[in-house]
Amino acid sequence: MICRRSFRLVMLALIPITAISVGLGNALAQSPAPAASPAAPAASETPAPAAGPAPAASPSPAPAGPPAAAETPATPPAAAPVQTADPFGEQITLEPKTVVVLKGNANWDSAFDTLIDSFKSLSALLDKQGIKASGNAMIVYTSTDDTGFTYLAEIPVDQEPKNLTKAMSMGKSPDGKALKFVHRGSYDNMDNTYEAITNHLDDKKLEAKDTFIEEYLTDPLKTAEDKLVINVYVPLK
Repeated sequence: MICRRSFRLVMLALIPITAISVGLGNALAQSPAPAASPAAPAASETPAPAAGPAPAASPSPAPAGPPAAAETPATPPAAAPVQTADPFGEQITLEPKTVVVLKGNANWDSAFDTLIDSFKSLSALLDKQGIKASGNAMIVYTSTDDTGFTYLAEIPVDQEPKNLTKAMSMGKSPDGKALKFVHRGSYDNMDNTYEAITNHLDDKKLEAKDTFIEEYLTDPLKTAEDKLVINVYVPLK
């Protein structure tokens, strides 16, 4: 199981609710007036032949109002573009790359600053010799405990630099089957990502090797820490 340091993961789900309103129209109806009763004949007069009651006058129909306009359904607002989810536990095969390596160790309290210093040292060496990186900077964790960790800072290159320091060497980046995860945000907030990774390995009953790799898709020397995008690779046994 991957051990980075104590962490927690909080998940939040939001369920949107849509309200639908329906308008009802009222119809007006007019009742016909009742027919008038015929008057009774006087007693001294011979009653005239009874005439049939006059037909009740048909009520005039109410003038028709203008036809109600058909209710046009409102056009729904355009949906916001959906961001494609980052890979989570995608199975890949890492290809080895030629890298210049700097070994180091760090405490968790100053971990990111220590890694940045390692990248600065490697970048300064390459810039001085006019060598450009051929890939993204990486950190390979070789061991961890509650207080700190040991690591290899690596930058891929197409040619071997000269005048390496004692802590530097040439080597190959890790290769083989691995799971890919993506972290967005600061280095300090990666504990949440590693907890999710641990839970994923437990759920899938997968066994990881005793190392893991962080590939910095954004340049850690030029990118604000809360804007980092980091691929996390977990090699499998």
